[in-house]
Amino acid sequence: MSRNEIKNQIFDLVEKYYMEFHHQETPSLDRIPYAGRNFDQKEMINLIDSALDFWLTEGKYCKALEDRIQGFLGVKFCHLVNSGSSANLIALSALTSPTLEERRIQKADEVIVVAASFPTTINPILQIGAVPVFVDIDDSLNLDSSYLSQALSPKTKAVMIAHTLGSPFNFNSIKEFCELHNLWLIEDNCDAFGAKYDGKMTGSLGDISTLSFYPSHHITTGEGGAVITDSPKLSKLILSFRDWGRDCWCPPGKDNTCGKRFSQSFTKLPDNYDHKYIYSHIGYNLKMTDMQASIGVAQIEKLKSFVEKRIENWFFFHESLKEFNNVFLFPKTNELAEPSWFGFYLELKKDIPFRKKDLIEFLEKNNIQTRQLFSGNITRQPMFDNLELEKEYRIASPLKRSDQAMDLGFWFGVNPSFSESQKVFIISKIKEFLSLYGY
Repeated sequence: MSRNEIKNQIFDLVEKYYMEFHHQETPSLDRIPYAGRNFDQKEMINLIDSALDFWLTEGKYCKALEDRIQGFLGVKFCHLVNSGSSANLIALSALTSPTLEERRIQKADEVIVVAASFPTTINPILQIGAVPVFVDIDDSLNLDSSYLSQALSPKTKAVMIAHTLGSPFNFNSIKEFCELHNLWLIEDNCDAFGAKYDGKMTGSLGDISTLSFYPSHHITTGEGGAVITDSPKLSKLILSFRDWGRDCWCPPGKDNTCGKRFSQSFTKLPDNYDHKYIYSHIGYNLKMTDMQASIGVAQIEKLKSFVEKRIENWFFFHESLKEFNNVFLFPKTNELAEPSWFGFYLELKKDIPFRKKDLIEFLEKNNIQTRQLFSGNITRQPMFDNLELEKEYRIASPLKRSDQAMDLGFWFGVNPSFSESQKVFIISKIKEFLSLYGY
């Protein structure tokens, strides 16, 4: 038998295994997770195909996934990494390169962020020795751009923000501010893959953008992420910091792509030193494996349908609960935004006869998984107890709206695999709880 004949037999068995042990016609009400894996036999077959090839680092599937992401977003460069957290770290690290001269982010330089963030948008700023400068959110749960001017200082070098829960931030006003003050814009698109702003894909808007492929996100590779840019210079820096800080940009398993492997000179190195072993930055090794990428190649073909289902589920929940606008605040969306929803957010109004904790515990008791708005006001988290205000971080505006979201807001999933019975069950339980208080 040929290799392909043996592979096809294995793939047939994998499909049978999927249908027997993973395929589920009726999703259970025993546990309704906020998110999770959405896959079929195609992902499993790709994974087995990669395993049989036994190429253990970057390979054909990584290249295929990068190409598909570039095509989907309409961007020039996409570089895969091992997580969304690493994507944000690489995005910030690339901007510390001395080759960027006066625009380089150095220690004690400042990066404007929102307080209601996931830590992975904030941590890289601290990890490179820069100073996060916190501003508040508005009713879209995104950065309140009216505070940008008061966050600005002579040390400001960048703005780094996420599209909260898949709802795009006010890109036009933020981009205008960045251009006016010659600031980098790093776009954390980890929760918003497939969203649009003014007809353009989010993830294609910033100087650098990032994606996460953790199982809860719009597509998954298990762990994994990507760093994206249209700039050839930034692309090269992203690769350098991702790949040990090396100067060489040859793909894995390739030599002498530049044609100058043994003909370059550097100040303190022997003449014509092997370019594959020249290091320009203090970098990392944060690449994705081909086995992870093989899953992503199958997943991205389903992204459009996943996004459509997320939007459909979000609108189902909104239509079902909008009558309770005397109980809940619903997030606003920017008029130019087309969200790719990550979750359905509810915020309790003040002066109602129950606490957020009461509703969350009721839902969890009924097997409906809930989540907070990430860290809430992150400056209230224990991680800041040992950081010095005004030296290691700054607060540039009142954080009243972030506190409000932390105290009164939560969200549950819009998982594309939700069945109608699961969605109806979620709504029925929220209404059951509200009826206990006369609503």
